[in-house]
Amino acid sequence: MKIVAVLYPGGQAAKEQSAMLGCVENELGLREWLESKGHTYVVTDDKEPSDSELDKHLPDTDILITTPFHPAYMNGERLEKAKKLKLAITAGVGSDHYDLEHIHKHKPDLSVLEVTGSNVVSVAEHVLMSILVLIKNFVPAHAQITNGEWNVANVAMRTYDLEDKVVGTVGAGRIGFRVLQRLLPFQCKELVYFDYQSLAPEREKEVGAKRVESFDEFLSKCDIITINCPLYERTRGLFNEQALSKMKKGAYLVNTARGAIVDRDALVKAVNSGHIAGYAGDVWYPQPAPKDHPWRYMPNNGMTPHYSGTSLDAQKRYALGTKEILEAFFNDKPFRPEDVIVRAGAIASASYGEKK
Repeated sequence: MKIVAVLYPGGQAAKEQSAMLGCVENELGLREWLESKGHTYVVTDDKEPSDSELDKHLPDTDILITTPFHPAYMNGERLEKAKKLKLAITAGVGSDHYDLEHIHKHKPDLSVLEVTGSNVVSVAEHVLMSILVLIKNFVPAHAQITNGEWNVANVAMRTYDLEDKVVGTVGAGRIGFRVLQRLLPFQCKELVYFDYQSLAPEREKEVGAKRVESFDEFLSKCDIITINCPLYERTRGLFNEQALSKMKKGAYLVNTARGAIVDRDALVKAVNSGHIAGYAGDVWYPQPAPKDHPWRYMPNNGMTPHYSGTSLDAQKRYALGTKEILEAFFNDKPFRPEDVIVRAGAIASASYGEKK
């Protein structure tokens, strides 16, 4: 079999510096392991669809390994090129870079898996950091120091405490729930969540959180909102101009889920007007983000490259998970059910299915 991995954004320097490539290949000895079994293992790039090594390999690729951090966007056209593709693995969490609907309709032999849970702690911690960076006005305060300045009043005038604030998460799954757990010691005024289903009563009690069934009511209640839901058809552009306008004036928004959940230009307008006091996170669309992406230059932003889910601890977990998926596939053994996004063309994950 031919296994193709897209683990870096392209170029020799990226090959040498990529922590993900080093973790998957070196720590696990993935290349040696696959080649010892008689498989062909190729690491390639996906700089531009019109000039991509990946496209040259797709027609004879049996297994494709990608990451959410430098995603290879597998649209319908590309999927049709991959006539032999039987297994697609996301080395991490989040498989929205695959056109899952196209797979469902046209690729009955293809299964898509990811390493569910591998980076939930890493992302939840990043969410907390992002919230604090925003409300403590950390970025301009730190810039003062690196610029040789000292103006306490200038940065303190936009600084708040997390205590006594209403904080809400869109999505209370593996990451959203851990965010609520980590918010509990801050003695927020109220913790709320918006999701298509309720947490179990004992889980709600554990974090002291309440579900808000109306999205508009949720938006208007929160001082701080963090997005922790998957990207699929109904969440794409969820935070559009209308939704942003219904948030409290001066509220903060954190997004470590997917960039396309937030309307790019509507957000810029809301932040520039001051209606949204600040925006932080590490997800963009597309990725890597182009140099002219306006989120780079918004006031009061705490944006970073997409690294929240790729701490060294998380890398080890999703690299091990990738190898476990491959072992199950080669030995015709069942996959972990929670890892399966699409099984033989059918969408198996509730996270990407139709929600009421």
